[in-house]
Amino acid sequence: MAWANRGLEELIPLVNKLQDAFSQVGHRMDLDLPQIAVVGGQSAGKSSVLENFVGRDFLPRGSGIVTRRPLVLQLIHNPKAEYGEFLHAKGKMFSDFHEIRAEIEAETDRMTGSNRGISPVPINLRVYSPHVLNLTLIDLPGMTKVPVGDQPPDIEQQIRDMLFQFITKDNCLILAVSPANQDLANSDALKIAKEVDPQGMRTIGVITKLDLMDEGTDSRNILENRTYPLRRGYIGVVNRSQADIDGKKDIKAALAAERKFFLSHPAYRHLADRMGTPYLQKALNQQLTNHIRDTLPVLRNKLQGQLLGMEKEVEEYKNFRPDDPTRKTKAMLQMVNTFGVDFDKRIEGSGDQIDTVELSGGARINRIFHERFPFELVKMEFDEKELRREISYAIKNIHGVRTGLFTPDMAFEAICKRQIAKLKEPSLKCVDMVINELNNVVRQCGEKMGRYPQLREETERIVTTHIREREQRAKDQVIDLVEINLAYMNTNHEDFIGFANAQQAKSDNKTTRKAKSVGNQVIRKGWLTIHNISIMKGGSKEYWFVLTAESLSWFKDEEEKDKKYMLPLDGLRVRDVEQGWMSRRHIFALFNQESRNVYKDYKQLELSAETLDEVDSWKASFLRAGVYPERNTDTTEESSPQGDLGSMDPQLERQVETIRNLVDSYMGIITKTIRDLVPKTIMHMIVNDTKEFIQSEMLAHLYSSGDQASMMEESASEAQRRDEMLRMYHSLKEALKIIGDINMTTVSTPCPPPVDSDSWLPPPSPSQNRVSPGGSPSLNRRPSQRTGGVARPAPVPPGPGGPAPPPPRPNSMMQRPDLPSRPAPGFAPPEIPARPGQNAAPAIPRRPDAPPRPPPGRPAVPARP
Repeated sequence: MAWANRGLEELIPLVNKLQDAFSQVGHRMDLDLPQIAVVGGQSAGKSSVLENFVGRDFLPRGSGIVTRRPLVLQLIHNPKAEYGEFLHAKGKMFSDFHEIRAEIEAETDRMTGSNRGISPVPINLRVYSPHVLNLTLIDLPGMTKVPVGDQPPDIEQQIRDMLFQFITKDNCLILAVSPANQDLANSDALKIAKEVDPQGMRTIGVITKLDLMDEGTDSRNILENRTYPLRRGYIGVVNRSQADIDGKKDIKAALAAERKFFLSHPAYRHLADRMGTPYLQKALNQQLTNHIRDTLPVLRNKLQGQLLGMEKEVEEYKNFRPDDPTRKTKAMLQMVNTFGVDFDKRIEGSGDQIDTVELSGGARINRIFHERFPFELVKMEFDEKELRREISYAIKNIHGVRTGLFTPDMAFEAICKRQIAKLKEPSLKCVDMVINELNNVVRQCGEKMGRYPQLREETERIVTTHIREREQRAKDQVIDLVEINLAYMNTNHEDFIGFANAQQAKSDNKTTRKAKSVGNQVIRKGWLTIHNISIMKGGSKEYWFVLTAESLSWFKDEEEKDKKYMLPLDGLRVRDVEQGWMSRRHIFALFNQESRNVYKDYKQLELSAETLDEVDSWKASFLRAGVYPERNTDTTEESSPQGDLGSMDPQLERQVETIRNLVDSYMGIITKTIRDLVPKTIMHMIVNDTKEFIQSEMLAHLYSSGDQASMMEESASEAQRRDEMLRMYHSLKEALKIIGDINMTTVSTPCPPPVDSDSWLPPPSPSQNRVSPGGSPSLNRRPSQRTGGVARPAPVPPGPGGPAPPPPRPNSMMQRPDLPSRPAPGFAPPEIPARPGQNAAPAIPRRPDAPPRPPPGRPAVPARP
């Protein structure tokens, strides 16, 4: 049996185009098409309406309550096969739709019994077909008030709750089905639809059984949206009768009979183009089209965002030609040039890709020069007690068996050379740290050569080899710097205090370091975590720390209002704390070198930061504040002989103090020189030389290193990535083109204007419930001309393609005129019908000079008020 919904078939290619475009770009097209649910009373023709929309004959039919469980029908587009599958019978495919109907009836009886019982548990049926869209259709039980058979006493409320589970969703179109041979004022379908959709945005009135009305009555005023207006109006349909179904009447034949009925009926002839199942299908399909068009902007923005994100990556592939013989040479030159530019930008800090997460390249080298290297130098500085002990031993050993009267300058030279030699280790360590950072930069710059793994490997090998060669030369130069300072003691340096001033500096020795820090200036601020907190309070807590030249304070937050503690820096040192096996944070500690409590009852204050770079930066800041790192000699002082220092005579003590001041002054000069020259040496002999090598010599080394053809072979993964990226790029452009074509080829109809909600479903009045001589309710037929009844005007619902044309004027006596004519002479004037709930209006007096009734065939002129 062919599918009868032609409008649905027109939508299928459109959605398939979108689906194919999205499948190519790897996206799931989430159109989320609306659900379609039918509501109404028992035997109102709900299942027939739904069946006609699908175009298949598969739902149970009969009298009384037939649909006793909700049927959730999921239509799924499948271009290969057509079959049905139930959720309760997974894996079993039903290719015959008559078997599907039998299974629905059997499953209904299994849950509810065979004596008209109901159940809110839905039956889930999936129909796979090449003739459907991905839609959800819901066949709901008819609303009833009196329980029969095994139905519970609260059958009305149960069915109502069942309906509300589906129709309250904003994505559900409601077909409010009412039979024409019943009073529309008592329509449960319209009543429940108004409760969930008061604006009428998703409700369409459907009038069934127009062919079963009593002779002489019609539903013209209802279908013209005059009696109880809906925003989207009413559509009349004529379904197959039970006899037609039993006689295997084809749906196509039923649609032809329906069309003939509307064209031949005198009351519906002028509405025939807006009536019938095809028009209902057209209206619903237009709603689906509107929904698709409303969804397209979101899909378009999604695709455009992805396309813009790929533009930069695809730029290098756009002009790719695999058969170009010069392609590999051009690619090598481009890669080498890009590598050199990236290396230079990462060192100089002018790159277009700036890292906002952590330091890299030149910024890390700068931190090594100005934070890590000074910190390592300070760790090598002399300890006060150890220095005095060494000076004392040097003086005594120089004097030998004699008692010296003067301060020996050889002791000064010996002590200075010993201290200068200690500067060699931190200087070489500075070179190693810079080499590691340069290797990281080379590796990062080589990531853009990922398309050519052999080229990347060879380039990194050549550059790192050159860096290692320059590393050895730089280390030799740094060692020469230290050796040069060891070779000659320049005691005539302008900054050297000399022997004359050494005695004078004795009184100022204790305040020398304090004088370096002018005022209590703020050195650093930031977040640190204190670990010296009891387990009852969580074990650790984060605070905002402020380091000045004299103290360390911490606050609750960065507003610095709630101060928790202020710790003086006098006598404090810094030491590293071993990291626990479960801890990811880097911890250091502040302690007092005289073993006093630092914070409350704790001997040390343990602090931590998230990264090692932050910890090193804080250590350098403490160094500026005069808090020096712990030295290994501090732990061995107790085991060293102390008695000799205690037995010094006053003359030896003066000599030790003089030498100590001279050494302090001279080592300040040497340390300043080393701090200045080592970074300059590294920059000149390693960093700048490597940049020069990459720009001028690396290409020649690549050409001399081997076969360029094999070096420029792409990796399989990179070739696949390029093909996928180009395919994705073109697919995105094609998808955007399809969306543009759909916008041009489809039309979105605006929503009809709202109707007066007060006039929607007014309470029935006695005059509306009068039964005509023919036996049908009076509201189902047009007001009689003899009684002078005038129907309340209301707009005719617009069709899917735009506003509907006005109905033609009657041209025969069989079609009554729309407007009442003036009464003929000799007849009493008509009475104006009263509105519900109001008294009847007074009769209009007859005018004596009223003209005679116009002849048949001419339109009547309405009477003046």
